[in-house]
Amino acid sequence: MATLDISIVNSSLPTIQGEIGASGTEGTWIATGYLVAEIVIIPLCGWLERLLGLRTFLLLVAALFTGFSVLCGLSTSLTMMVIGRVGQGLTGGAMIPTAQTIIATRLPRHQQPVGTAMFGATAILGPVIGPVIGGWLTENLSWHYAFFLNVPICLALMALLWIGLPHRKPQMDQLAKADWLGIVGLAAFLGGLTIVLEEGEREQWFESRHILWLTALSLAGFLAMMAGQFTARQPVIRLRILLDRQFGSVVIMGTMVGMVIYGTSYVIPQFLAYIANYNAQQAGGVVVLSGIPSLMLMPLVPLLIRYIDIRLAVAFGLVLLGGSAYMDTFLTAQSTGPEFLYSQLIRGVGTIFAMLYLNQAAIQSVPSEYASDAAGLFNAARNLGGSLALAGIAAVQDQRMWLHNRRLEETLNANSTGLHDYLAAQAQAVGGTEQALRALSGTIQMQALSMTYIDLFWILSMGVICTLPLVYFLRPLDKHAPLATH
Repeated sequence: MATLDISIVNSSLPTIQGEIGASGTEGTWIATGYLVAEIVIIPLCGWLERLLGLRTFLLLVAALFTGFSVLCGLSTSLTMMVIGRVGQGLTGGAMIPTAQTIIATRLPRHQQPVGTAMFGATAILGPVIGPVIGGWLTENLSWHYAFFLNVPICLALMALLWIGLPHRKPQMDQLAKADWLGIVGLAAFLGGLTIVLEEGEREQWFESRHILWLTALSLAGFLAMMAGQFTARQPVIRLRILLDRQFGSVVIMGTMVGMVIYGTSYVIPQFLAYIANYNAQQAGGVVVLSGIPSLMLMPLVPLLIRYIDIRLAVAFGLVLLGGSAYMDTFLTAQSTGPEFLYSQLIRGVGTIFAMLYLNQAAIQSVPSEYASDAAGLFNAARNLGGSLALAGIAAVQDQRMWLHNRRLEETLNANSTGLHDYLAAQAQAVGGTEQALRALSGTIQMQALSMTYIDLFWILSMGVICTLPLVYFLRPLDKHAPLATH
């Protein structure tokens, strides 16, 4: 549910905006609100789990997730919807690392590879199949069911949590010992930074007072979080583990992988919608292709981790991710969904090799008592990579679109006989010179847009290649350690 709800509204967004009276810019908060809240809560899960106990914490977030899902489904205004989505992000984000904790602590060691594979399949497929399910529900039933779908699943989940997990008394003394400076600082830093990245391009960056205040909030949060590292007896999350050569490298590579996963899943539907005139359901069907290799390889995860060296596997995964993005640089304005078939399948294989090994490396890079901190930082870095990708795409898209438009227009010489002959033929075909000029302008726009998307794929591919040298800092995995599920 948590991974599915990240993207389930993406294909339904235009319909939802129309019904709740939100503009295009305002409507982006329906998606952004969830991601911001999730990034804030994931690093705090270790502390909240210690405070409340695993079962109590999960029962609470599952119940709240249900309530916020219903609020989203009943929303009649943008305010209601954003509150519901932020609530979903806070509670859904808390389910991801805690679900992994169940696998690590409740399953016998010989069953953990099976648990890892099952969890990995849901974690990777959730964001991929979200647009497909959301698009189908919107077109065949109503967008409301994209949220009401969570209610029966949540009720079943709560029953299983009540039966399957032991109760532990809350450790309320953790409240007195808590690193409140770090907690508040972490929330302000990650929340403010994510919103600045998501909204910066639309708000013209630092020309907007709104962005300036959020940047100041993020900076103050960072300073407070750093102060907590030195003053608290037990910091809410130990940032010093980032100084470990392997873990720091893993976080950078995980951020880059997050940029590719989220970036391509955003750019491909945009390309298909604007260039190939695909609807939401058709575009979602192309995006879901990358989930097929993930699902097929997941049962082999224990064998892959046991027999393939981490440096070789991560390098192989990164090369596939970079190569799949590079394959998409050969698209044209005539490209359609089938053109993405091979790149999407290769991207799915690359995601498995890169993410699963980096997951293992993140946990094994630090002492076992810091495992929850490592998991929180790694998951937050991956999601932050998604925000960085979306912010970068928005900035680059506007600039490159303008540049390609101007460059194409410069090639059209007003005295060119070829151009005059083309316009004359077009005028005869479409019924007038004005219509012919309008058609030519549309052709230029289409070509400039396709070239812009090609630039975005090229940047993503080069970004992945730039992180390849960090593979050198990875150490071989402990073959006898239990599989990490974070």
